[in-house]
Amino acid sequence: MAAGKILVSGVSLILVVGVAIGVVVVVNNKSSDPSLAEHQRTVTSMCQGTDDPQLCQDTLKDVKSSGSDPKAYIAASVEATTKSVIQALNMSDRLSVDHGSQSPGIKMALDDCKDLLEFALDSLEASANLVRDNNIQAVHDQTPDFRNWLSAVISYQQSCMEGFDDSQGGEAKVKEQLHTQSLDQMGKLTAITLDIVTDLSKILETFGLKLDLKPASRRLMEATDNNVDAEGFPGWMSAADRKLMGNGGGGGGGNGAPNAVVAQDGSGQFRTIKDAINSYPNGFKGRYIIYVKAGVYNEYIIIPKTAANILMYGDGPTRTIVTGHKNFVDGVKTMQTATFANTAPGFIAKSMAFENTAGWAKHQAVAFRNQGDMSAFFDVALHGYQDTLYVQANRQFFRNCEISGTIDFIFGASATIIQNSRIIVRKPGPNQFNTVTADGTAQKNMATGIVIQNCEIMPERELFPDRLSVKSYLGRPWKQYAKTVVMESNLGDLFSPDGWAPWAGSQFLNTLYYAEYNNVGPSANVQGRVKWKGYHPNIDRNQAAAFTVGQFLKAGPTGTADDWLRATGIPYDVGFTK
Repeated sequence: MAAGKILVSGVSLILVVGVAIGVVVVVNNKSSDPSLAEHQRTVTSMCQGTDDPQLCQDTLKDVKSSGSDPKAYIAASVEATTKSVIQALNMSDRLSVDHGSQSPGIKMALDDCKDLLEFALDSLEASANLVRDNNIQAVHDQTPDFRNWLSAVISYQQSCMEGFDDSQGGEAKVKEQLHTQSLDQMGKLTAITLDIVTDLSKILETFGLKLDLKPASRRLMEATDNNVDAEGFPGWMSAADRKLMGNGGGGGGGNGAPNAVVAQDGSGQFRTIKDAINSYPNGFKGRYIIYVKAGVYNEYIIIPKTAANILMYGDGPTRTIVTGHKNFVDGVKTMQTATFANTAPGFIAKSMAFENTAGWAKHQAVAFRNQGDMSAFFDVALHGYQDTLYVQANRQFFRNCEISGTIDFIFGASATIIQNSRIIVRKPGPNQFNTVTADGTAQKNMATGIVIQNCEIMPERELFPDRLSVKSYLGRPWKQYAKTVVMESNLGDLFSPDGWAPWAGSQFLNTLYYAEYNNVGPSANVQGRVKWKGYHPNIDRNQAAAFTVGQFLKAGPTGTADDWLRATGIPYDVGFTK
């Protein structure tokens, strides 16, 4: 892949060139040209399922293709989206120079935006590589990955916007400038690309292409002479995953020998978690295991995106605790309040606790922020009040965990399933109410949402005896297409009969997707639930299946959830639990 450099207000950035495959400018504009007429028909077909067909057609109008290679059009859409992100990154850097000294809030928000937009470029580079390096069958097979990466770009864009405080005049003005001059266009172009990828099967029919719609995992197995090897692994499983499974993969009977040991008493290699993470070798391949011995670690941690596949485990969630108290009231942006943040793919946490002790009076105060794709949590406690768990972007899985909080305490714009866990609603402050979830799905085709399956959702009984006098809800819609499903769970005696709360008046009530399936417990009766168009009180089993692990967390060339979750060694139910 060719690479060049772009100067962003004095900062040198690497820009991948050649994203668009086979994209050239149309040089023959004669309406009688048969190839031009075919091109126009193709562009119309590609764009008809998007939310903004005109912008889509304007984006693809200069692509020339024989009509048999849809990759040229897909690549052109990815390239246009990439250029829009670079424009937004340039703009955020210029605004930081022009306005960053006006207030700490403006500088902090713009710094966060620059980080988020760089993550967006990573997701788009992965998308471009997928299209460039594979035939259309393989691109189609990896639609779950493609949709996830594009959804993450929108998540990052939304996180950038959310970092500005609209009540502060200076921040509001900078936000408006960034939005109107770059972020708005970025969001629209990403949405168009996502619409095309989501509708790919139908679009390919217009090219006369007949795909093998058999699951990719089955095709790979059928193409392998020995479907199961001598050690019992399927032939299509990678050598890395076999090795991981062979030593327990960080789960099952053991965690494997740690690469780094953290102990406050000096009995390990490091006294702080931060130092252990800093020991991650450049270019390391495989699973990097960090054992954190019992203790209370008062640290603020960010795992960088380059430190992939870390397994961090402790001596149990009541013995190994990472604690902090950063919060919004004290002037810290929500994203930066996190006690622990992971930005790397393949992260696994086991047998630890992460908490933010700021309390209800300090408003937004995140205990754990996670944007690492294909990350998993087992036997982990996440404690806080407002905004405890920020599932910011990408695919995430939680099992046998304990999550506590008050307002929107599970929130974000990711594909997240929380399975076989305890969700504890705490006593909020005076005049506050409780909402378990606040999903941030902003576009109709985003592969995101929060699924709570086979969990207990209960009050913190000892400290919340007056729970029936406080309004508590399963969730409220943070963004236009908020998606939350509560299924096969036990709903304790604290929820309002209407079950779900609005965000602001009637906003998003027709476009959200909220659903319940096969729940039990004192608050499971759906007869008194809200009557919103987007709420579905009793979805059937076939509809609920779309929100099981096997359907909702697909990943990789085989397009299954089993592959990446099996490699974590963490137990999971791929389908229904009951």
